[in-house]
Amino acid sequence: MAASVRCFLRSGKNAVSALGQRGFHKSAPAAVQMMVRDALNQAMDEELERDERVFLLGEEVAQYDGAYKVSRGLWKKYGDKRIIDTPITEMGFAGIAIGAAFAGLRPICEFMTFNFSMQAIDQVINSAAKTYYMSAGQQSVPIVFRGPNGASAGVAAQHSQCFAAWYGHCPGLKVVSPWSAEDAKGLLKSAIRDNNPVVFLENELMYGVSFEMSEESQSKDFTIPFGKAKVERQGTSITLVTHSRYVSHCLDAAAVLAKEGIECEVINLRSIRPLDVECIETSVMKTNHLVTVEGGWPQFGVGAEICARVMEGPAFNFLDSPATRVTGVDIPMPYAKILEDNSLPQIKDIIFSVKKTLNV
Repeated sequence: MAASVRCFLRSGKNAVSALGQRGFHKSAPAAVQMMVRDALNQAMDEELERDERVFLLGEEVAQYDGAYKVSRGLWKKYGDKRIIDTPITEMGFAGIAIGAAFAGLRPICEFMTFNFSMQAIDQVINSAAKTYYMSAGQQSVPIVFRGPNGASAGVAAQHSQCFAAWYGHCPGLKVVSPWSAEDAKGLLKSAIRDNNPVVFLENELMYGVSFEMSEESQSKDFTIPFGKAKVERQGTSITLVTHSRYVSHCLDAAAVLAKEGIECEVINLRSIRPLDVECIETSVMKTNHLVTVEGGWPQFGVGAEICARVMEGPAFNFLDSPATRVTGVDIPMPYAKILEDNSLPQIKDIIFSVKKTLNV
């Protein structure tokens, strides 16, 4: 009995000694996952805390926590003076927000959907976009217009438009369209800090999608500069240029095509105006083929502008075939689901256009 106890104690001492010599294995910390909705909320929270001139106004943004819960918790934290519920009058509260920007505040003006920004387009274009120029640079307009843009699901013609081309057409505005949670946080913080009016185009169907957040993006000082696209997937066969929700579609299409030996380079524009033409041209010079993908209508769209810029620049001579556009169908959005699905770009449409462009 005594011998067995001594043996046990000796083995225990040896085990402890071995642990001390070896040390514990340290695994890498788990990546932080964050939904796009929460990334937007975090960006506003950090900027409201950082700068007392920042405030949020819009329909149901305060006590209801936002129609899509993007402003959840902000009213309780910052109160009535900085998180302001407005009547249903886009022209009215957009005007109030622009006036506040003239006076030196930094408003975030939320449209429940950008379709409703049509009610306020005179304020957005004539009051916000043009004032800095018309005042010879004396009056800046630091304001962010944000909210969901483009098609959602089952909301028909008056709630499904993409306004990237509408607002991207107008000098005096900066227009951004995030895809991932990291895009959303970094671009929104840049937008709030910018001294110019920024149209910030979110997507309702992306709010609940989770993405990994890098360590850098978790910093309160993390921002993403405007006019800088991001290559989400490297490739050599063909360039896919897209923004917002359709980055996911392009990555999914690229995964399918890779099994057939077609390596797609996927560019996430992030910024519509200014447009990162240099990134697009560099990619096209490498792949010699171009497909643009967007949910908006084809005429005078973002894809049309990209094709024109490529044609006018040095990358045109590197194209081995004409550029192709994948867009929404040129009709008001139908309500019926099967018609809606056929009115928007699907993964199969991207694959078809890639193969057509490559002639395979």
